[in-house]
Order: sequence, then structure tokens, then C-alpha cells
Amino acid sequence: MTTAEGWTAAVRDRLAPGRLLPLGTAAEGAWITERTVRDVLGRSAEAVRGVVPGALRIGPAYPDPASETESEAEESGAAGTGALLVRASFGAVAGRPLPELTEELRAVLIAAAEDGIGLVVAAVDLRVTALLDTAPPGPAEPTAPPPGPTSPATDDPLALAALGVTGVAGVTDTLGPPVRRSADGVRVEVAVTAGARPLDVARAVRATVTAAAPEGTAVTVVVSDLRWAVSSDSGA
Repeated sequence: MTTAEGWTAAVRDRLAPGRLLPLGTAAEGAWITERTVRDVLGRSAEAVRGVVPGALRIGPAYPDPASETESEAEESGAAGTGALLVRASFGAVAGRPLPELTEELRAVLIAAAEDGIGLVVAAVDLRVTALLDTAPPGPAEPTAPPPGPTSPATDDPLALAALGVTGVAGVTDTLGPPVRRSADGVRVEVAVTAGARPLDVARAVRATVTAAAPEGTAVTVVVSDLRWAVSSDSGA
């Protein structure tokens, strides 16, 4: 695969929500989409000198034996209840010893996943896909991250309760309505303000929505987006 093809595949991957990954332990009832995690880890990898980030995949380190194949596990949506395995490919630019580069990248990805997001990471599997003399040219000017989807209008009391939690940038409908009720309980989908730790925000949302819901309602929170600050003169 050429570098251009790799970038195209990475962009295509980032457009799909991917699996649901547990924030903290699965018992906490908090989840985050793989796409959101890839965005965070990708930005962290870009900051490592000598690294040209490629594809990123995050999934269960110890797959559920009930899923016969990895593709079946992906189709099921959820990544299971255990720790996670991060798989990252990258190009290495000449100028730094490869062992030093990989160890720094591994440490950066673990810190971003665990400290920055709230995931439990069992291992980081790195693959060097290209040895480069120089880094490929970047964009002519730094560009701001693309804005996330706008928050759908809702007067659902549980959505309004979630919107009052610090760190919640909006409710979202990536996986369905912002508040989805079923016989199993209630699922609330939110966007988190970039810079806030998704696990901490999801815990607070779950506690707030549980207090607002009928007694005994099981509440699950899904983080499906990070919202980056937009300057006041941007017209947004």
C-alpha cells in the first residue's frame, strides 16, 4: 500500500463510528466510539518527532470467545468487557533510532488512551510500514479540526439533564436518538468538550441521568464525539 493509499484508508476509517470501547471498566456503563479514540490517539502520534501516523485500530485485547472471528466481533459493535489492544502503523523518518522512536510512540499512545481518555490498555502493537528519508509535506497552513455534527434539538428531560453536566458539549445522534429507551434501560449519547476527560464526564452524566430517571433504571452513556473550541470570529 502506498502512503497516499494509507492516508485515504485512514480518512475513510475516521468517518465511521467503529466499535464501542469501554471507558474504565464495562461495569461502569460508559462507552466511547472507536472513531473518537482514533482522533485523540492520531493527534498524539502526530506530535512525536519522526513519526508519520498511519492506520489505528482499537479492540479487545482478549476477544470474547463467543465471537468466532474478529470480523464478527466488529460487527457486534461492542469491544467486550476487558482491556484493549491498540494497533498502530506508522512511517519512521530517518534521524532517530527506531527502538527509541517506537518506545516514545508507545508511551505517548498509552498516556493519551489511559490518562487522556480513560481507557484500560493491555498493550500497544506498533508496525513500521515505511522508512522515510524526510517527512512528507504537510498542509500549507495549519487547519482547525473539522467541526463535529450539530446537536439535535430535543426536549427530552434526560437529555436536558445530561446537557447540564460540566464537560458535555452537546447530545448526539450518531448511533440513534440522543436518548434511547429500551427494556434494558436508557442509553444517552453525548459529545464531550475537548480537553475534558471522557471517562470523568461520562461518569458524571451517568450519575446525573440516573438521578433524573425513574428509580431502578439502568443508564448507559456513550461518548460519540469531541467538540473542539471554535473562535468567536469564525462565524460559528
